[in-house]
Amino acid sequence: MTHPQEARPSRARPRSPATWPPWLPPLLLLVALLVVWEVAVRLADVPDYVLPAPSEVAGALAANIGVVAGHTLATVTTAGIGLLVGTAVGTGLALAMAASAVVRAALYPLVVVSQSIPMVVLAPLFVVWLGFGPLPRVLVVALVSFFPVAVATTTGLTTADRDQVDLVRAMGGDRRDVTRHVLVPGALPSVFTGLKVAASYAMFAAVVGEWIGASSGLGLYLERSRASFATDQMFAAVVVIALVSVALVGVVFALERAAAPWRVAERAREASARSRGPW
Repeated sequence: MTHPQEARPSRARPRSPATWPPWLPPLLLLVALLVVWEVAVRLADVPDYVLPAPSEVAGALAANIGVVAGHTLATVTTAGIGLLVGTAVGTGLALAMAASAVVRAALYPLVVVSQSIPMVVLAPLFVVWLGFGPLPRVLVVALVSFFPVAVATTTGLTTADRDQVDLVRAMGGDRRDVTRHVLVPGALPSVFTGLKVAASYAMFAAVVGEWIGASSGLGLYLERSRASFATDQMFAAVVVIALVSVALVGVVFALERAAAPWRVAERAREASARSRGPW
């Protein structure tokens, strides 16, 4: 006989949205938008050449997966090399600007001005000067990528904790010790912030370069699809560009986790505090 006051098995409470994995809310929103898009296009009977349904975009991608994969490899190669070059140049400029106020005053305005010229203007000039090889496209990606890295890294290096700098110097440390134990660890979060922005722009810059002149790449695939009014293929290329861009940012996140694990732990604590709310 069961005792009347015997505790019943407790039911598991549903997880609060604040405790969901960070990728789940945007994924649910994306799925909802795709469903709305599909239904709206079907109900309004929108022509395919104006706005294809998501199912038609998926079908176009599946039908041309081999061709798209080849073009994607070419674009990813250009974006990856350009991103590495831009990161190296941006980091070098940041080190020079952080080391000298005079250098910073001379270079920083030029770095800003370099981003005021649209890449669609510079890319044809690069083709004229350097030909139709991969170098002009790599240069376009590098020019787009170096700016966020240079600015973020400079900010991280020049806003170091002065108390920590004074402590290292009081313990007999020289400039190399200050850089190694204070400046670089303190600047890493800013470096990776800039690198994430650069990684998100790299694919776009590579596609812009391919529009101007290329024998392969998603930019060329987009241009050919536009010329043939294959709107579903254009959307398929855009989907691939977005997915690869997200993957590049994910690689930067993984690098940050390996190089600055304390920053990842800090973000986790901040997210946990925000999920509990102000009360």
